[in-house]
Amino acid sequence: MTTVHKLPTELARDANGSTQHLSLRRVLSPTFFLGLALLVMFAVYVLLGSYTVTIPDFFTIVINHLTGGEKIPGASFIVMEHKLPRAVVGTMIGIAFGLAGALFQTMLRNPLASPDIIGISYGASAAAVTAIVIFGASGAVVSGAALGGALGVAAIIYAISRGGTGAGGGSRGNAAGNRLILAGVGIAAALHAVVNFLMTRADIRTAADALIWLNGSLNSSTWDRAGVLAVSLLVLIPAVIALAGPLRILELGDDAAAGLGIKVNAARLGLVLTAVGLAAVATAAAGPVAFVAFLAGPIARRIVRKPSLPASALTGALIVLLADFFASNIAPVILDGTVLPVGVITGALGAPFLLWLLVTSNRKEA
Repeated sequence: MTTVHKLPTELARDANGSTQHLSLRRVLSPTFFLGLALLVMFAVYVLLGSYTVTIPDFFTIVINHLTGGEKIPGASFIVMEHKLPRAVVGTMIGIAFGLAGALFQTMLRNPLASPDIIGISYGASAAAVTAIVIFGASGAVVSGAALGGALGVAAIIYAISRGGTGAGGGSRGNAAGNRLILAGVGIAAALHAVVNFLMTRADIRTAADALIWLNGSLNSSTWDRAGVLAVSLLVLIPAVIALAGPLRILELGDDAAAGLGIKVNAARLGLVLTAVGLAAVATAAAGPVAFVAFLAGPIARRIVRKPSLPASALTGALIVLLADFFASNIAPVILDGTVLPVGVITGALGAPFLLWLLVTSNRKEA
């Protein structure tokens, strides 16, 4: 048998070729295409719809707005005060909901563990409706009440789920996760009853305002709201990045994670606080946009073939922009002029997806 020896230059060429191949695969990953799809959808959202704007006019409007130049009558207002802030806010709340859902689902190893299902969104809703109906609040006060309600319910759920656990072994960690989900479902049901009671006590106009907020809507999107969201994400996303490593290790089980030097309870607390913070600021900005947090993680997992926080964030933003574009521009054509809140569309998507997820889970277990 003849042995072929490669020269060092050939080995270097092979190594360079392998490195370039890996770099190309990394660039052309499904996450990259998700980001590209989000960029395209953002452009479609701003440029097309009931009022269309050409690309040259868009850049002219933005540049003139930033430099104080001449404004295009009508078009400048529509783009800079309606379409663009709405698209920016929609993108950011989609990212926040997508990350929140993925953190809960990955940490608890359960696709049902999203802020919609475990009561975080209902906590925000109950607090916001209380502020609207009882105190006549509006605007930033309602958003603040929603934020406080989400954080308060999260604290109650976490305290209930921690009851009776020790340092957090594998079976104990799973039991704590199941308790968290069950406690959240129970509290969500109670808060849903509270919201229904308050709605029956409100006058028609107040109930209409509360109902719009409860469905989740981007109608109140402004640059001020976008600024608050941006600052919140600048604080919370670095926390997600810092916790991504411990989260991957926690997927191995609490015993394995503890053996690898992870402080399980501290890591779980950090993950819960970060996920709740993301869901709370998104809900405070646009209301409880249904099922975005629930949908983003499983859809992203099927696209990239593995759990991925960046893919979940991009998927969440895509869902919100697609749903709101449909609600604002296509639904009025179908429904004789009726403009729907974005939460109605995402809720309609989430219900069949939940049923499909349950059916496919049962098939895997069979």
